[in-house]
Amino acid sequence: MKIVIINYGAGNIQSIMFAIERLGFKAVLSNNPDEIKSADKVIFPGVGEASYAMKMLKQSGLDTLIPTLKQPVLGICLGMQLMCNKSEEGSTEGLGIFDVDVIKFSPKVKVPQMGWNTISNLKSDLFKDVVEKEYMYLVHSFYAPICKETIATTDYDVEYSSALENDNFYGTQFHPEKSGDVGEKILENFLKI
Repeated sequence: MKIVIINYGAGNIQSIMFAIERLGFKAVLSNNPDEIKSADKVIFPGVGEASYAMKMLKQSGLDTLIPTLKQPVLGICLGMQLMCNKSEEGSTEGLGIFDVDVIKFSPKVKVPQMGWNTISNLKSDLFKDVVEKEYMYLVHSFYAPICKETIATTDYDVEYSSALENDNFYGTQFHPEKSGDVGEKILENFLKI
């Protein structure tokens, strides 16, 4: 199986590569469109600020490539947020894969939400053999509200989408690669889709 992690200068790439290796697979880091298109599975990571990350995607033409991919694609953290319509962070236009806008947490709560929180309302093959209320590792100040593509929720001041799915596209606000055995199970499920 060919697994490509999109490399566009805004990724938490090492920990994802190690997690995939622990599952017995190897991943390739690439920003080459042909290599990405030929992958069996694509992982779209993201750490940092949305407008900067989108600028990096546009410079490499990946902003037009990613929405056309036909194989399973997993966006993680900022990767998931960039797959939405737009983000309040830096007034960033997103890729429009998930039909929801990313907004900032209310000033009532400490941001970023950093650390462990539970996931609920699990609906997808991504969560096969994962039970409700498992703890996942999160670091974020912006979130996707609940929408028709929500496949998991987390509560932090409000209940929001901690995972999204639309056709062959999946996104997790949490970091499966930093969420212990349960996170690895979710990555393994993605690799089996």
